[in-house]
Amino acid sequence: MKKSLLLTVVVATLMAGCSTTDLADSQPLNPPFPELASTSADGSVDTSGLGLDELRGDAKLSNRSVYFDFNQYVVKDDFMDSIEAHAAYLKNHPGAKMVINGNADYRGSHEFNLSLGQKRSVAVKEALNTYGADDSQIETVSFGEEYANQECTGAKCGEDRRADIAYEVE
Repeated sequence: MKKSLLLTVVVATLMAGCSTTDLADSQPLNPPFPELASTSADGSVDTSGLGLDELRGDAKLSNRSVYFDFNQYVVKDDFMDSIEAHAAYLKNHPGAKMVINGNADYRGSHEFNLSLGQKRSVAVKEALNTYGADDSQIETVSFGEEYANQECTGAKCGEDRRADIAYEVE
């Protein structure tokens, strides 16, 4: 008797978990940064407060990649103007969120390249922090050699040794 009651409860729970909701009854999705976006009467989200035109129109902000030397994770001076501009954007848009994706070329072990990619993304984050960017707005990720050109030679491999900046709203 107890086993059949338990089986009935388990089956009922599984069936309830597999039920669907009619999309017409569901609530609209929350805007990406509710403190900066507003919803109009028709339900569309206004993201003008996010400064997306600023991100796309400014030359320093449109530069989203920081390149590194072989087996290095020190941010070069060449990229500091762009990093300073991204830090200023984050300070001026406190609801904005950024992800920094660290990458490596195919040379080295998988573990080494994951570590190197993480060190590169953290180096860019620390550079942003020196210009006043808030840690809570920045996430770091490493892809290692996941997206590397496996057939690159010479200078072409340098394109894989980078950290890419992306904003969550894009």
